[in-house]
Amino acid sequence: MGLGSEGDAGRDVAIGNRDPNQTPSPPSSLRYNSPFVQVCLIGLVCFCCPGMFNALSGMGGGGQVDHAAANNANTALYTTFAVFGILGGGIYNLLGPRLTLLAGCSTYALYAGSFLYYNHYPHQPFVVFSGAVLGVGAGLLWAGQGAIMTSYPPPRRKGSYISLFWTIFNMGGVVGGLIPFILNYHRTDAVSVNDGTYIAFMCFMGAGALLSLAILPPSRVVRDDGTRATAVAYSNPRTEAVEILKLFANWKMLLIVPAAWASNFFYSYQFNNVNGLLFNLRTKGLNNVFYWGAQMLGSMGIGYLLDFSFKSRRRRGYFGIGVVAVLGTAIWAGGLANQLRYTGGKSLNELDFKDGREYAGPFVLYFSYGLLDAMFQSLCYWVIGALADDSETLSRYSGFYKGVQSAGAAVAWQVDTRGTPLLSQLIVNWSLTTISYPLLVVLVVLAVRDEDSSEDGESKVAMDEQGNGVGKTG
Repeated sequence: MGLGSEGDAGRDVAIGNRDPNQTPSPPSSLRYNSPFVQVCLIGLVCFCCPGMFNALSGMGGGGQVDHAAANNANTALYTTFAVFGILGGGIYNLLGPRLTLLAGCSTYALYAGSFLYYNHYPHQPFVVFSGAVLGVGAGLLWAGQGAIMTSYPPPRRKGSYISLFWTIFNMGGVVGGLIPFILNYHRTDAVSVNDGTYIAFMCFMGAGALLSLAILPPSRVVRDDGTRATAVAYSNPRTEAVEILKLFANWKMLLIVPAAWASNFFYSYQFNNVNGLLFNLRTKGLNNVFYWGAQMLGSMGIGYLLDFSFKSRRRRGYFGIGVVAVLGTAIWAGGLANQLRYTGGKSLNELDFKDGREYAGPFVLYFSYGLLDAMFQSLCYWVIGALADDSETLSRYSGFYKGVQSAGAAVAWQVDTRGTPLLSQLIVNWSLTTISYPLLVVLVVLAVRDEDSSEDGESKVAMDEQGNGVGKTG
């Protein structure tokens, strides 16, 4: 059976040959090999693994009273993450999505298990080692995730698919936040979370590793219009080494460095010094439910703006950057007002969710931080997705983004460990995000194309299946 036009190609793959006199029905988006299903699957994988990791980190100190072990583990984590985030794109191009994701997901349960161990044997080395191993795995996972999320969807709906992924992924943080809230509801004193909390996290993380085997390689993913996600063959180590080195001189990647560095830099401040410092144990878990729930709302909102606000893709980019910049400025200004209440780094009386108005202000701020995080990172991924359309290139771009992001996070966790004044931490976080907005505008101006016919660098590639036929790949 040959492949014909782009519409015929999709129907041939999805539903087989039809009577030429019969009006064909559009292929279902619920096909296993559709971008929608595959993005949902990678969302579920991240729901179980980094989603639960986020819930664990969001409690401050990994659920421990003493934050030192978690801070040092996170420094080790993001140091190795920075290296393997950059290398992850090349590894993905060599191994494909299944092996890359399986290897990455398998490291998450070890990290949660190290805190279970720490509950009984408070020795840091195993926790720090587990953090370093997780950094390797996270680099692989997020490089693969970035390639899938930016290259599988149709070019004109990347914002919607990014928001779909972000919504499913952050549902993991919502569910993960409920776990410590429920299991530690009656423990209002400042104590570490119980063993059951860590065991529950480990079960979810193990399920995510198994689910990663359901992800299809890009060559088998067919969009509803018949285009394929990619037509490139797997690479080789020499090629990947050269291409990864080129990223450090790629002006597009250099323009996105400040945004990448900023995008996880604020976590140590928000988790340890807002949620971890102002609230009691059970309320920290409840706050995380809303923090990650806010991320779902933020990703849906910015995804809609980036896909549907204007016909021109460049205008959608400008508008999205403007919205995030204005909202971000307002939220960090609110954070400054809150921080001035406890500039010495000592918490006020720990707040409980039943404290009414006294609780409401800091809660809304923490909720807003989650909203901004999702909008900022979804915006960055949309810009990266607009720079190319093939999985091979986007896996490298995504890996570079995550590598720089993780290097920033590694520095941030040590900044907090060394007792840097909280007001200084806030000002640095606010400044980093603010600097990134004009650079993203420059990137959209210079690198994002607006023409409809070749959006995202779509290319026509000959696909010879069963003898003949040319279809559109892109």
